[in-house]
Amino acid sequence: MINAIAVDDEPPALSIIENFCHRIDFIKLQKTFTGPNEALKYLRKFPVSLMFLDIQMPSLTGIEMYKSVQQDTMVIFTTAFSDYAVEGFNLNAIDYLLKPFTFERFLKAANKAKDFYSYSRPVSQEQQYILIRADYSLVKVNLADIICIEGLDDYLKIYIMNQKTLVARMTMKSMAEKLPDRDFVRVHRSFIVPLKRIASVRNKTIYVDDKEIPIGSSYEEAFLKAFNP
Repeated sequence: MINAIAVDDEPPALSIIENFCHRIDFIKLQKTFTGPNEALKYLRKFPVSLMFLDIQMPSLTGIEMYKSVQQDTMVIFTTAFSDYAVEGFNLNAIDYLLKPFTFERFLKAANKAKDFYSYSRPVSQEQQYILIRADYSLVKVNLADIICIEGLDDYLKIYIMNQKTLVARMTMKSMAEKLPDRDFVRVHRSFIVPLKRIASVRNKTIYVDDKEIPIGSSYEEAFLKAFNP
């Protein structure tokens, strides 16, 4: 079950979303809001996995609100204006619904969220890959090909053998929870490395392929236990 909220300054639009969500068995719409600031206050106490978010609102745009959300939350933008589509997808939105939308179109967006929700669960011991939302699509990344992962604010750079570096809107915390801890270790607030790729460690520096990665003091003890059990 995907827990969700909806934010729109027009109550009739929220009624439509409520009606459509009641017809979908894998989405639980917990609450609706006509004001984005009230929604942000709610999210701080009760995080959800999905937001249906109007863009054109008087106090705060949906784009601005989504940038303010501190949790990793999927978003489906709903708007009467097509001008924001590119910016919405630049934020790795699951989908962009142009009002008025049909139930069939809404269901298509909901199924995209369901697929991404399944892909974002932690990797099982047997699974050999992860799926990352980047470049407007889900990209399959083999765990064995990951060189290291670098965190940059709310974005990650995933360095991959013989492939272009992936840039994804995702936090280090959520990535660390997704990866199998028997194979990957967080060594710094900005770096995760696969244990098998570490060539050497010297003076609080890890050497991975052609990269030199610092060991953060708060991560040193856990790293050494993982690297030399």
